[in-house]
Amino acid sequence: MKRYLLAAWLLCSVEAYAQLPVAASYIDSITEKGHFNGTILLENEFSPVYRKSFGLANMAFNIPNTANTKYKIASITKAFTAVLVLQLYERGLIRLDTSISTYLPDYKGPAARQVTIRQLLNMTSGMKNMDAGITLESVLKNGMPQYQLPHSNREMLTLYASDSLLRSPGRQFDYNNADYIVLGQLIEAVTRKTFEEQLHSAILQPLGMQESGMASQEKIIDNLADTYFYREDLKSLVNDLPAYINNWYAAGAMYSTVNDIAKFSNALFSGKLLQPATMEQMFHSGLDEYGLGVWVYKKYAINGHDYTIIKRPGSIMGAQAMLFHVLEAKTTIIILSNTANVDMDQFAARIADRLVK
Repeated sequence: MKRYLLAAWLLCSVEAYAQLPVAASYIDSITEKGHFNGTILLENEFSPVYRKSFGLANMAFNIPNTANTKYKIASITKAFTAVLVLQLYERGLIRLDTSISTYLPDYKGPAARQVTIRQLLNMTSGMKNMDAGITLESVLKNGMPQYQLPHSNREMLTLYASDSLLRSPGRQFDYNNADYIVLGQLIEAVTRKTFEEQLHSAILQPLGMQESGMASQEKIIDNLADTYFYREDLKSLVNDLPAYINNWYAAGAMYSTVNDIAKFSNALFSGKLLQPATMEQMFHSGLDEYGLGVWVYKKYAINGHDYTIIKRPGSIMGAQAMLFHVLEAKTTIIILSNTANVDMDQFAARIADRLVK
């Protein structure tokens, strides 16, 4: 009987992934042309079917990327932050439609009594964007004070996440790191733990994510890839600009491996982190097709069929990351990279085209 079940499972896997060589061939063609550096993991039914690393983790010493390489995952961090908030909501410690001041009574920004926790999660706070006006040209000339000067998490809240309201909350989507800095401080106020401690106790430790955590300037992290971004004017990859990764905080300061991101993804989509009703809220496609911490695309066409795509990209200079999940097909694409020379959105979508029937 066991042999029969195993054979049946293998047959289903073979039938479902007869197209895997096509996806693998496409990945090879893109990585060769684009000099992609990073690791890619593909999963079906919460099990890996493809894992491969490309390029170098450190170019100066010619150290290759491997499946165990840790990468800065940038805004994939926001998905973790959203789950932490929603877990506190399930415990009755946070109400999503209550204002910031309920949990941060000393918060000085004008959003204090007007912006709700849900509006922070779905990026409709209406608050002035802390990254407004940042371009490569402006950074090379003037730097990035919000990321290149050392600040505590509390200072980041005061200096860059307490600014004026430019529009009525809930009316317009605006991708703003400030919203998630507020959420990080809210988590700390409610739990009376640091964000890092709550992240570890509520997600990383229960899931066995031993290769993940919060990066900081003070930590030397084993196997963490160096990051490089492409300068169009120089036509080459260059070292990332100096920055304090700490300053991205709950909006983007995590590091991880593809294997650990798969543990998080599998737990999230199999209902091990949140209750079904809470997942429905997280995966509700709102303004700009954004849910709570993730993008949610309904009726996303792949090979003539409609699917629901849950997507969480991340990008900080050379740190590029993508978690792309096809809900109905239970197919997951994880791409972690330490160079910014491939369009992650397009790359993941085209892998999905070749992977999902």
